[in-house]
Amino acid sequence: MNKMQTPELIPSLLSMSDVTDAIMARKRSRSLSWAAIADTIGMSEVFTTSACLGMNSLPSEKARLLVEFLELPVEVADVLSECPNKVFPQTVPTDPCIYRFYEIVGVYGETLKALIHEKGGDGIMSAIDFEMSVDKVPNDKGDRIEVKMSGKFLAYNQW
Repeated sequence: MNKMQTPELIPSLLSMSDVTDAIMARKRSRSLSWAAIADTIGMSEVFTTSACLGMNSLPSEKARLLVEFLELPVEVADVLSECPNKVFPQTVPTDPCIYRFYEIVGVYGETLKALIHEKGGDGIMSAIDFEMSVDKVPNDKGDRIEVKMSGKFLAYNQW
């Protein structure tokens, strides 16, 4: 067996799924909120959650802080810092919470597009230069969930 085949030279291979499972297990065992984890690393609750679920990457220093806080293996920070594969389901998800967002876009997508065009011109709202917050708001008719999204307006080039 040559040196390239020895097991000690093969790095630990963690998938993003492994990392998410480890984070969720630690979060659950310590009764932590996403807000508490985000505050610890100095990033937004939404972005931190998204990165821990594999849809965004953390800057190396933030990933290291998260790993230290949750007492996870150092290799987890490497995975959290990698550019993710942002894979979307090909069918509408059946989870009721996620499905409702598909329903909102299905019912109001054309309306959103029309209003964005009327207010900004021919363009789109960026999901790259983007911020979002999610809050529970008391209401006499029953508590509400308020989702605020703010994305940079990107005009289509005309040439």
